[in-house]
Amino acid sequence: MGPLATAVLVTVLLHPASVLTQHGLPTVESTPSVNLQFDPRRMTLTWNCTQNVTAVACGMTSKDTGMLTMRLRKNACQCSFQDRLLHKGATFTVTVNIGQRQITEKLLYMNPGGNKTAAQNFSCFIYNADFMNCTWAKGQAAPDDVQYFLYIRDSKRKTERQCRHYAPEAGTHVGCHLDFVSELRHQTYVLVNGSSERAGIQFFDAMLLLKKIEVHSPPSNITVGCNASHCLIRWERPRSHLSTSDRDFQYQLHIQRQDKEQQGDNQLVELSGDSGNAYDFPSPQPRARHTVQMRAADTRVLQWGAWSPPAEFGSREQAPSLVHVYLLVILGTLLGALTLGYLFKRFVGTPVPQVKDKLNKDDDEIMWDKIPAAPGKADGEDILTVQEVRESTVSV
Repeated sequence: MGPLATAVLVTVLLHPASVLTQHGLPTVESTPSVNLQFDPRRMTLTWNCTQNVTAVACGMTSKDTGMLTMRLRKNACQCSFQDRLLHKGATFTVTVNIGQRQITEKLLYMNPGGNKTAAQNFSCFIYNADFMNCTWAKGQAAPDDVQYFLYIRDSKRKTERQCRHYAPEAGTHVGCHLDFVSELRHQTYVLVNGSSERAGIQFFDAMLLLKKIEVHSPPSNITVGCNASHCLIRWERPRSHLSTSDRDFQYQLHIQRQDKEQQGDNQLVELSGDSGNAYDFPSPQPRARHTVQMRAADTRVLQWGAWSPPAEFGSREQAPSLVHVYLLVILGTLLGALTLGYLFKRFVGTPVPQVKDKLNKDDDEIMWDKIPAAPGKADGEDILTVQEVRESTVSV
């Protein structure tokens, strides 16, 4: 065997992989990684950015919001998302070109901490246009030393503010009063996280649509003006955190009659905001005393607020009761009977028997005037005079 043949044989024995490659058999290559990282506070996904890495697209999938995909610029090294709910976990993906290959890498983001340690039964509402109260309960599996903290995040400015006025229960924060609602946008991201020395605490987050959680104050300046047949009720719409028009409101009017005998004669009237903030109530004179109360809601949500103080209109005197009517009927009957008796005596002449006055007489004896006796007659003696009439005889 010559020197050339010996060299070829040694090369084949030392480099079998190269020989297999030449014959078209596959080789084992490691999949490159771009090292995905996610920042939940900034809602930003980042990866390694080198000369041979060209980004194509990024995406996010969560149980609450579904899948969201965005196309990227050629030299992008990060991807930012709008605020999305993360407390149930999410999956992030990025598709890049590395050399002549295109790969998609995934990152699974989980809520850190023990199960059922996060705040629960979370809710918020806006009142008096400028204030918001949020409440929650301690997680079922949270330890006794858990402490919760609430943060409000401005999605556009990416700024975050912590609650300044907490409501505690047994030392644990279970509520928050916020007095900077006027600075919030119509959609706001809220985060409640927790801390404990005994266990890891999961966080809870929520997206608040402010128009759905605002409870309107009652209408103001309620006035009632009446004429002979109607009463016109007017009011001013309540203040709102959002810029709203009259047609965004819905009203209820509770009109009550104050007579005890007719308290069931009440009305509940519902009006839209485009009614001109007025209601024409039929109420002819004489009218009894009435009261009207009002409350308001957003026409798209119909979450009713509190009732206004009652506004009164009508007479304060109560309508005559049935007892008064009966007395008037009896009095009229007596007057009619006396009138008929007088007319009968006046024109017919038959004396009308008088009612014996027993209150002013000592006995029931009827007194007669004594007639004087004739001369020669004893008291109590009747004298009868008989004259004799003689018959005359006439002879023919």
